[in-house]
Amino acid sequence: MFSLRLTKNLFATALPVILMVAAHAGAQQKPFTLEQVLSAPFPDGLTAAPTGDKVAWVFNAGGARNVWVAESSADAKGYQARAVTTYADDDGQDIAELSWLPDASAIVYGRGGDFENGGDYPNPASNAAGVDQGIWIVALSGGAPRRLAEGHSAAVSPKGDSVAYIYKDQVWLVRISGGEKAAQLVHSKGKIDSLRWSPDGSDLAFASSRSDHGFIGVYNVQSKSLRYLDPSVDRDIEPAWSPDGKQVAFIRLPANREAFMFGPKRTAQPWSIRIADVAAGGGREVWKADGGRGSAFREVPADNQLLWGAGGHLVFPWERDGWTHLYSVSTEGGRAELLTPGEFEVEHTSLSPDRSQVLFASNQNDIDRRHIWKVSVAGGRPTAVTSGTGIEWAPVMTSDGKAIALLRSDARRPARPGIVVGSSELSDLAPQTIPADFPSASLVEPQQVIISAADGMRIHGQLFLPPGAKAGERHPALIFFHGGSRREMLLGWHYMQYYHNAYGMNQYLASHGYVVLAVNYRSGIGYGMEFREALNYGATGASEFNDVMGAGLYLRGRPDVDPARIGLWGGSYGGYLTALGLARASGLFAAGVDMHGVHDWNLEIHHFVAAYDPAADLNVSRLAFESSPLAAIKSWRSPVLLIQGDDDRNVPFSETIHLAEALRKQGVYFEQLVFPDEIHDFLMHKTWLAAYHAAANFLDRKLGPGN
Repeated sequence: MFSLRLTKNLFATALPVILMVAAHAGAQQKPFTLEQVLSAPFPDGLTAAPTGDKVAWVFNAGGARNVWVAESSADAKGYQARAVTTYADDDGQDIAELSWLPDASAIVYGRGGDFENGGDYPNPASNAAGVDQGIWIVALSGGAPRRLAEGHSAAVSPKGDSVAYIYKDQVWLVRISGGEKAAQLVHSKGKIDSLRWSPDGSDLAFASSRSDHGFIGVYNVQSKSLRYLDPSVDRDIEPAWSPDGKQVAFIRLPANREAFMFGPKRTAQPWSIRIADVAAGGGREVWKADGGRGSAFREVPADNQLLWGAGGHLVFPWERDGWTHLYSVSTEGGRAELLTPGEFEVEHTSLSPDRSQVLFASNQNDIDRRHIWKVSVAGGRPTAVTSGTGIEWAPVMTSDGKAIALLRSDARRPARPGIVVGSSELSDLAPQTIPADFPSASLVEPQQVIISAADGMRIHGQLFLPPGAKAGERHPALIFFHGGSRREMLLGWHYMQYYHNAYGMNQYLASHGYVVLAVNYRSGIGYGMEFREALNYGATGASEFNDVMGAGLYLRGRPDVDPARIGLWGGSYGGYLTALGLARASGLFAAGVDMHGVHDWNLEIHHFVAAYDPAADLNVSRLAFESSPLAAIKSWRSPVLLIQGDDDRNVPFSETIHLAEALRKQGVYFEQLVFPDEIHDFLMHKTWLAAYHAAANFLDRKLGPGN
């Protein structure tokens, strides 16, 4: 790993080395197409079976999603992987939320719809007959999948006879046998999520969000009764059952009427963990966060934020020291013990089958990658499961405790499922699924760079150099901004499909002669709470613009970059920073591609927080607008390509409409590419290809040779 800081002496020493390495690698590299670099299937939703040494996941291969299973073969030749569904079309119908039957004979899954945001069902293929969202089951022994019901968030009963699920924000139950019609279990106010069966399948816990507060409910199947546990004015989330099924632990977030997003929040009224008795309904506080750092609850990417481990240990995320770590506290109360000390962050947590260990991914000792670790729920030194120059995430342990399955990638090889059996080396589960013409050998290895923002903050990034670059040549350059902003680009293929695609696009642009810099700007993750909750970020001052300028000045100062041909591109929050850079610094940035970006914070905040009223506090709304690209439209001169789907559920389509109107009035050249019925995270593979082809073509015309 090469680290580059923005100092004259180190820059002068390091640059020739980078160029020589790139030139040597480039001699062996061949041109490739966007279709090739985005051809590998993307894995997601990895889950281990409750019995037997089996794991399952979803593969998205060119827009066709299918459920795959791998299990240990009887002839001791290792794990064999196969598809158990055969969907063939790039139709935008997603597959997610895999759930095993208790005997591991079949898998229940959701298909169709938008699993991230809910609401009406997206129809990106503009199917005239319409689409829906369903709960399906497929047997591992063969046969066609069978539809159980309309809905999502399937939770299979431990008894193996029924599936609870959510339809129109309510809890429903359907028999797996199919002999009875689905029945609504609960008629309640609010929106229901987090369905959790008790260990014996007699009760179903869930979270009920009531706009400004929330309860934990428990439904008893036999008596058909509903009880809310320890109700209060606060918001209760994340129910977790005790192993004996008599208690439920949950997280309590204090009542808060704040109607604002996209600004720093370093402290809050401290959150707590409570345990309630299911029979009596009353609860008690087990633990409460300290004031200051960590008083505001922060989730980690995981199915469960609260894990009830063996020996009466509750494991949870907390950033008491400014980094997101795992802690353990006794169910009897007391001090929380730090399980993962150090300056790094924890993600993708899961519990071992015997509840004695927690598996997790982190960037410990490798800040711009992810590796797998494990630690006892009772404490002790964490143990590394993987290491090296790869990236690993989403670990799960097989039911026999002998293997750990995970997802993995590296700089040249895309995301794929892998497994570690005992003390053996990490190996791939389905190597046959990588297309023969996937251009691994033609990809460059991005270099870690650490640049100085305009205000002096240290900012990490990944630098992609054109293969075969020669000393003295000047290239067009591009700066890529991820979305989120709670994201971090890595030194390899990303663990989220949106950024997995973006990494492939950056490789493609580098192969076409661009110097590409992916910037991990402030308000992103991976570098601690104070970096993520950066002062004056987003709608409270757009302090990330310092990072935009720092990246531009860094590239302008490189001898291999043409300072007149520096462009920007990004999506969502990255589209916001692209538009902000073009609006405020058209003299530095010659062109850009803005994919579904935010252009007026007042619109975006209201989209996520309905109670937000710009007229309620004019100072707040004025600052939000001043932090927006539209506020600097008078100085915008550079051409831009605007891309968005008109069924976007994350960024209102009106954001692009308003910007287009303003650019026309200003006389700024822009092009547009609109996808009817597509959502924010494009559901169809053909949409990604069309967007990226249009972006590359636009950038070539505006930044290519002679421009």
